[in-house]
Amino acid sequence: MTSHPSPSTARPGDPCPAPAARVLVLNSGSSSVKYQLLDMRESRRLAVGLVERIGEQTSRLRHTPSATGVTRERSGPIADHDAALKAVADELARDALGLDSPELAAIGHRVVHGGMHFTEPTVIDDTVLDEIERLIPVAPLHNPANLTGIRTARALRPDLPQVAVFDTAFHTTMPESAARYAIDVATADAHRIRRYGFHGTSHAYVSRATAKLLGRAPEDVNLIVLHLGNGASASAVRAGKCVDTSMGLTPLEGLVMGTRSGDLDPAVIFHLMRVGGMSTDEIDTLLNKRSGLIGLCGDNDMREIRRRIGEGDQQAQLAFDIYIHRLKKYIGAYYAVLGRVDAVAFTAGVGENAASVREAAVAGLEGLGLAVDAALNAAPGDGPRLISPAHARVAVAVVPTDEELEIATQTYALVGKNR
Repeated sequence: MTSHPSPSTARPGDPCPAPAARVLVLNSGSSSVKYQLLDMRESRRLAVGLVERIGEQTSRLRHTPSATGVTRERSGPIADHDAALKAVADELARDALGLDSPELAAIGHRVVHGGMHFTEPTVIDDTVLDEIERLIPVAPLHNPANLTGIRTARALRPDLPQVAVFDTAFHTTMPESAARYAIDVATADAHRIRRYGFHGTSHAYVSRATAKLLGRAPEDVNLIVLHLGNGASASAVRAGKCVDTSMGLTPLEGLVMGTRSGDLDPAVIFHLMRVGGMSTDEIDTLLNKRSGLIGLCGDNDMREIRRRIGEGDQQAQLAFDIYIHRLKKYIGAYYAVLGRVDAVAFTAGVGENAASVREAAVAGLEGLGLAVDAALNAAPGDGPRLISPAHARVAVAVVPTDEELEIATQTYALVGKNR
């Protein structure tokens, strides 16, 4: 990759160059890198892509420039994240969007766990990297991969601001009564055990977008946001700030998910160790990868589960019923936490696309002012929309999430402040 070009000497009468307004968003996993390049003057995507199976012979990169909408794909070994980001840079350069462009203002990185130290987007330096590394014990699956992506990007563009946007940051406004577990305080503090919450960029984006849909300011509304994907979480948002959320120390707590159990009596773990003879790693795998919907019925795709239900599959029906039961419990609990609810917003893959889930989740909650209009709920749509009847006391909305735009927005706002 070429180095960042130096600006040419300005001459009298030359037009002022446009300020750098592009942000590259990187979401680095252990064997993948998702990315988007956005122009923040219009919040417009310029390119999106994914590198997967990093470190394997069957690595693959898919890149789609917005100018053409045509996806380019390349296969073959990509040894590590350094090679992956260089491949991304090459693809962007083919579209005249190279990482060496003076229009690139910053790189924004998704970081899953920021603990209590990081409550807002943060310009990355060595001290920040050290703190993210210290949080690895509470995010062993995610923070190491996030760090790898950051270090690689910093090596490639050491002159460019790099910003960490934390999944946990939106939830740091929770009061201690919601964030603390009822265990010995000294033990909890020594090992950083508390409820942190995740999917924060999604909950932040959706809560603001829902307020806009209602024609109100975020600080004027109370919302329940339901982020329902393969990972799933709920949040109670009062006046634009999170006051409770379903995920805890890790993303395992809370709702039934695609492969995660969600809420569980902790004594189940002791029972599996003492009676089942299972190791800590085996139980970890069970609860994170072989539980939830896939553990209940063998499928974690809601579309497939609904198809099986239509064919009379009782195990699929039971899995769906357990999923909905847990979801309703959280809606009711967060209604109680907030006291007044102006809207319930469904988002992410299942929340945005599974009308049957939305209908079932609010069925029987008419006494709380919740209902969906069958026609509105079933109608397809790409943007934010209300699916509740006009007379409903509480609005029910479908609000597509946009975590990449949220990361880019926070990154660009921070870089702009620091100029």
